[in-house]
This record gives sequence, C-alpha cells and structure tokens, in this order.
Amino acid sequence: MKTQDNNEIFAMVLEQVNAGDVSEAPAQPIASREIGDWSVEHSEGKLAVDVAHDDTHIFILSTIAGAVPDKIEVYVHNDLLTIRGLRHSPLDEEKEIEYFYTECFWGVFSRTIVLPTEVKGDLARAKYQSGILTVTIPKQKTDAKIEVEVVEE
Repeated sequence: MKTQDNNEIFAMVLEQVNAGDVSEAPAQPIASREIGDWSVEHSEGKLAVDVAHDDTHIFILSTIAGAVPDKIEVYVHNDLLTIRGLRHSPLDEEKEIEYFYTECFWGVFSRTIVLPTEVKGDLARAKYQSGILTVTIPKQKTDAKIEVEVVEE
C-alpha cells in the first residue's frame, strides 16, 4: 500500500480541453515553492463556494463568471482547498469610463476552505464551464476500526 506524503500539494491549473467553453485539469503534485507567497498583502476578492458530498466524493462549486480559465488555480493540501484566479471586466479596455455602481468584483480572487473530511488530493479534478468551477475530490476511506486495549491499573 502506497502512503501519501502529508506535505504534498496537488495543483489543478485549468486549460482548454476542446473548442467549447470547458476547461479541465487533473491534480498534479507540485512543490510548495511553485505556488508563490500566499501571505502577500494585496486587495483580493472573496469567492462564494458551495460544498457538498455523496458517499464517495466531495464537490466544491463556485460561480466565477468572467474568470480567465488559464488563470484559475486550484490547490489541495491535506484538508485545505485553495482556489485562486483572475477576472477581467469587459470594460477594462474602455477609456474614460465612470461607474454608477460597482458591485461586481474584478481582479485577483482567492478562497481557502477546510474540507469536511479527509480526501485523496492526488485524484482531484477541476472543471470550469459556463462560469462555474466544479472541483471533485474522492473521499479518503476512514472506515478502519482500531481496537483499543483497556489496561487495568
């Protein structure tokens, strides 16, 4: 039985897989130095997520319309899932534009969540289609019963 290194980080950097609007990526192990400094102070938008599960998988959904697919990064490290990316406003190229309201967030975004159960990060998959990111991660089986011996003192 192969054991997984608890310090391993798995990345899913999305790329276009066909001519449609679908981008997918399997988990790939990476070194922590490859993901940059997560503690750098900068203005970042928060990301809303839904977390669901069935008997065998955890599902994370996030609406990130306007995100650039090849700028979306998803990382699984132990029980943490991090989603980072970039959204460009369609009006970025317009000159001398003035907003009446600015409720949408454009720019760099990220979100880190604690996963509700142990997962197999190396088998995670990310898919971005029609502005929705779906991350699917198999659950780690934790059915093993460990017998505890009672010692009388």
